[in-house]
Amino acid sequence: MKILLIGEYSRLHNSLKEGLIKFGHEVTIVGTGDGFKDYPVDIKINSKISKYSFLRFISKALIRTLRINIVKLENYYNFNSILPELKNYDVVQLINESVLKSYPSLEIRFLKKLTKQNHKLFVLSCGTDYLSVKYANDKKLKYSNLTPYHEKKLKKEYQFVMQRLSPSHYKLHAFIFNITNGVIASDIDYHLPLLNHPKYLKIIPNAINTDKINYSPLIIKDRIHIFHGINSSNTIKKGGDIFEEALKIIGNKYQDRVSIKTTYDIPYDDYIKIYNDTHILMDQVYSYDQGYNALEAMAKGKVVFTGAEQEWLDYYSLKEDTIAINALPNVNYLVEKLEWLILNPKKIFEISKNARAFIEKEHHYKIIAEQYLKTWKDA
Repeated sequence: MKILLIGEYSRLHNSLKEGLIKFGHEVTIVGTGDGFKDYPVDIKINSKISKYSFLRFISKALIRTLRINIVKLENYYNFNSILPELKNYDVVQLINESVLKSYPSLEIRFLKKLTKQNHKLFVLSCGTDYLSVKYANDKKLKYSNLTPYHEKKLKKEYQFVMQRLSPSHYKLHAFIFNITNGVIASDIDYHLPLLNHPKYLKIIPNAINTDKINYSPLIIKDRIHIFHGINSSNTIKKGGDIFEEALKIIGNKYQDRVSIKTTYDIPYDDYIKIYNDTHILMDQVYSYDQGYNALEAMAKGKVVFTGAEQEWLDYYSLKEDTIAINALPNVNYLVEKLEWLILNPKKIFEISKNARAFIEKEHHYKIIAEQYLKTWKDA
């Protein structure tokens, strides 16, 4: 089969591609590489405006004065210019509803052309989209990545996210759901808002290439190493401030027993190298399930503070605190969980082994690739 994957988040499409290739399929990834993370893609969309400081200045000035975003126009132009290369694919999968990061009307124009020259179209729900944002905004979850927005009135920080509820984006959402062969959720956070929707196919967990990620049995010599990698653009949405407060308390209380490392906005390859010697990784607070950073760390045998809510436990028939630590938006709770691990290091070793076994069973890239192939074929 000839497969086109458009867009990339956190290496999702790369890991899926690696699984699909194992079964002899031809796979092409088109995208920007996801910003500073710079994931590999086969056809790269480069922004000249973002590259040069004087063009970025002009872009910001036009947004302020005329409310024209020339980066969005450039994105459409760049994708539209490669349309002749994007034809005769059996399956096209979009990583998100707004895969071009352009104006909704231009995205619709592009998708009309794209669908005419290919066969089946699928869309993933694995990031901010209309239904997941609406579900969170309606407070149907006890907490979500919109919790800081509701509690702290952070309009500026959530301007991009809340655009997903605009009439223009809803039009794009409705158009895509009308033309798509089906929608696939990557985890519980996106599965819940889609339940009972006629276009919803199923949840297919994120693929993790365990052939590339080696499990290293944890060894604690003198200190327990804790790592918190911060992406400045979304740290509030992930509860980074709550982690920082909890880690400050732990660092002061257990100076002789822990080593805490915090980084900011570093490329993916550097990020991976830094946390190789980590025992405990702080991932995100406002989620019910794990994202890619957490899953890859779990594959390496790290104890991860991430989404591990009851809905996730029920879905996979798991027990609390055996695979990962459910990170709640509560500093005292996080401090208690960290203390529990620090004072009971045997638990760190147990969770480490369980985490790797879980990834092998539920997220192995070949197993996940097979699930995608069957889902695409049946839809």
